[in-house]
Amino acid sequence: MTRKTKLFLGAAAIAVIIAGAAFTLIDQSPNKKNEVAATASQAAENGEEHEEGGVVKMTAAERQVQGVVTAPTDMRVLADEAVVPGEVTLDLYRSAQIAPRISAQIVARQVKLGDRVKTGQALVTLSSVEMADAQGNLIVATREWNRVHELGREVVSERRYVEAQVAAEQAQAKLLAFGMTQKQIEALVKSTGASKATGRFDLLAPQDGTVVKDDFVVGEVVDAGRVLFQIMDESRVWVKAQLSSEQAAHVKVGGTVRILVDKDHAVSGRIVQAYHTLDETTRTLPVRIEVDNAGDALHPGQYVNVAVPIGDGKQALAVPESSVTLMDGSPTVFKVEGDKLHPTAIKTGETRGGWIEVAAGLSAGDEIATTEVFLLKSLIQKSQMGEGHGH
Repeated sequence: MTRKTKLFLGAAAIAVIIAGAAFTLIDQSPNKKNEVAATASQAAENGEEHEEGGVVKMTAAERQVQGVVTAPTDMRVLADEAVVPGEVTLDLYRSAQIAPRISAQIVARQVKLGDRVKTGQALVTLSSVEMADAQGNLIVATREWNRVHELGREVVSERRYVEAQVAAEQAQAKLLAFGMTQKQIEALVKSTGASKATGRFDLLAPQDGTVVKDDFVVGEVVDAGRVLFQIMDESRVWVKAQLSSEQAAHVKVGGTVRILVDKDHAVSGRIVQAYHTLDETTRTLPVRIEVDNAGDALHPGQYVNVAVPIGDGKQALAVPESSVTLMDGSPTVFKVEGDKLHPTAIKTGETRGGWIEVAAGLSAGDEIATTEVFLLKSLIQKSQMGEGHGH
């Protein structure tokens, strides 16, 4: 076969492919598209399901594994939103600073920055001459009290009896004030000799959380009150947003806002404080927002946008934007009935604040999938492709 013959055959093959593509495009004519759109619109009016697309069968356990969250539909107020800047900060009610109450030397680090700790967990081991003296005094005072108490008031004088009791109680109270726990003190007094008064003690975590600050080195001598650790429970954080005076006029404590983590992800927050003094630099009014951060999407110091509802809005049946996808040209949600998720066409109205008004196709209380709808859609499409190959 000559080079010219090969080139001719190649050009002919390309022409056939182009002709086939043109046929495909002609088949998707405006009339065909209008027919599909009309069918989808009628389905939305009647709230019909895409029976030809089948259903997705998925148990509750399987939905959890796949990240498919479901929720009942409900009436809600749809209002316009103003998007304002905000910054994530520590929830000071869920954070704690840990410092020694006496001057001491750092002996050993028990946790490091970023570690998650539990209440009562040892954070750092310290050693102090002052603590050693107090521990020794407790051991001696406890022995004297045990001896006097065993002899009883009939043998010893009332004064000696009371003095021994008070001395033991004061020695114990001093150790508690220095930072030892009751359990540690009880273990100390059960020891057999004063050699147990080493002066060593641990600083313990006062709450569950994450170590977000540790400012020391092993061997360093630190003063009383020096903050060695900061622990934060990041399951809830604050967001401080800046509003103009006009926007702030629509804000009420207890109101709900949306924190826009990124273009595809938003979390809900609740306004817990509205300031009444303008920021001198920005001339804005700050509001403090409490946010459930169980998903660990927000971190102190992070800048975010905050969508704040303004105006009265209107009451409507609405679903999250994340729950709606397009199927056969129609807005569609996946309605849950037992272990089946049915693609159901809906007629939509206004979209406000991440919520879409449902004009037809659903009733209040219907349970729908609110996440991973593209996964569910792909499963439907995959089954349709399989059926197509079977004919």
